[in-house]
Amino acid sequence: MATIELNEDNFESTVTNNDIVIVDFWAPWCGPCKSFGPIYESVSEKHADVVFGKINTEIEQGIAGHFQIRSIPTLMIFREQIILFAEAGMLPASALEELVVQVKSLDMEKVKADIASAK
Repeated sequence: MATIELNEDNFESTVTNNDIVIVDFWAPWCGPCKSFGPIYESVSEKHADVVFGKINTEIEQGIAGHFQIRSIPTLMIFREQIILFAEAGMLPASALEELVVQVKSLDMEKVKADIASAK
């Protein structure tokens, strides 16, 4: 699946209606974002079962503010509407690929139990 643009209109429904959603927070003026874009797109094409979204922080300031995005690019991964990963900085293709594999292999029942016991 190619990447999709996320915005105020489709962000919540995308995260709610898909098992795994990976979000790249970026801006057009950001050099590292421009370098990371092709890597992100390439990895997205290998995982049709994962939604790869992009949020332009210049346009979607509300979403960026909600998630307290301070540096870009920032990568955020949701699985079953739970944020499992949120980190600023670009990743090489191999690291992004490994991250996707790890997220897919997680036992989400255990994750949910861990969250519940931490409350």
